[in-house]
Amino acid sequence: MPEHIQIYFATSVFLITYVIIVSEKIHRAVIALVGAALITVTKILGPEEAVHAIDFNTIGLLVGMMIIVGITRQTGVFEYLAIKAAKSSKGHPLRIMAALSLVTAVLSALLDNVTTVLLIVPVTFAIAQKLRISPIPILIAEIISSNIGGTATLIGDPPNIMIGSATHLGFMDFIVNLTPIIVVIYVVTLTLLRLIYGSQLVADPERQKTIMELNEQDELKDMKLLRKCLLVLVLTILGFVLHQYADLESSVIALTGASLLLLISKEDPEHALHAVEWPVIFFFIGLFVLVGSLEKVGVIEAIARASLDVTGGVMIPTAMLILWLSGIASAFVDNIPFVATMIPLIKDMGQLMGITDPTVLNVLWWALSLGACLGGNGTIIGASANVVVIGMAEKRGANITFMNYFKVAFPLMLVSLVLSSAYLLLWHIYPETITIIVTLLFGILVGFGAMPVNKLLERRAAAKKDNIQG
Repeated sequence: MPEHIQIYFATSVFLITYVIIVSEKIHRAVIALVGAALITVTKILGPEEAVHAIDFNTIGLLVGMMIIVGITRQTGVFEYLAIKAAKSSKGHPLRIMAALSLVTAVLSALLDNVTTVLLIVPVTFAIAQKLRISPIPILIAEIISSNIGGTATLIGDPPNIMIGSATHLGFMDFIVNLTPIIVVIYVVTLTLLRLIYGSQLVADPERQKTIMELNEQDELKDMKLLRKCLLVLVLTILGFVLHQYADLESSVIALTGASLLLLISKEDPEHALHAVEWPVIFFFIGLFVLVGSLEKVGVIEAIARASLDVTGGVMIPTAMLILWLSGIASAFVDNIPFVATMIPLIKDMGQLMGITDPTVLNVLWWALSLGACLGGNGTIIGASANVVVIGMAEKRGANITFMNYFKVAFPLMLVSLVLSSAYLLLWHIYPETITIIVTLLFGILVGFGAMPVNKLLERRAAAKKDNIQG
């Protein structure tokens, strides 16, 4: 096939596949595999090239964590945590929203957000029913919290897994560079949600007492298995923290943890492997082949050059373009194929801009991560967790329409992107500004702290003077 025809064919297959994925007319795993098959059959990518295009580190990390979470969920520990959080709120609806949102955010950072919402949502409905309040405000808060929490770590959201695998950025890199701003975004977002829903989340005091009657211990189904799961989870997370220093891929850590849990739990492997979302895995495989074809025929490099023409190849505009493009696009299309396309694009941008220092290039990766993960909060179709919660709510008679969600979540998503922009500019591009701000704040605090001391010293001096005169 002539080179120019390869370019048109690979681009057409990718775009048609993308449109069908967005339309959801055909299951995304099926259409991704069909697209990959067309690329291979037409020899745009040979069999070996197609296999080489698949990022097996991402695949291994996903499979390993799915097995660990699948076995752990059998213990009931997630439901236990949700009820415990609700009881700690003394049955107050606004506090319950905050508590369940916090549990959702933390679990989404350490596990994965789809599994987290699958476990938290049924508990949310049970609590809302006891309080006789609408569960919709709490559900929306949980959706937003799951995507915010998932942004904080390497393993929290598939886009981060893909970025980490492609760049060899480790677990601690994500913690150090993303968690601080994610904490700020979470606090600001939850504060705004409390203001938005404050008048709706009101319950009768007698109803609040019924929450305190729930027994979280009833949710724990297998304490022996729970101890084993917690041991493996701690060891796995410790492995993620240290994997860069041991020169091990994150997939090795996840699969080792899954293998260890299968061994000590004596779980039936066939049953445990049911926890792996195989459609998701094969969707990734097909997607990697499709993006690999665009990379081979030069489409990715051409887009990179065009993008740099827009930004002039300057770091600040380029980072802002990636952040806001990723955020807005991920609100309306699946962020996984979007990130898969952007990864080779940013690599080419780095080469074309002549960036040799990886720490400088990392600013673009953090911009992509923040944009793609936080952008998923913009609409009900922006992320997998959103779709899952909406579906579960509909089955229980709580309909969350596109516009009802959009008018709350999209502005909050824009706020998160504004905060992310400020963070990238101040922390990563102008770090000296942060030093100045911190120094000024410290000086102000010291000044305020010194005022009472100065007044005390003045009083003592005056009293001493009076005593001498007396």
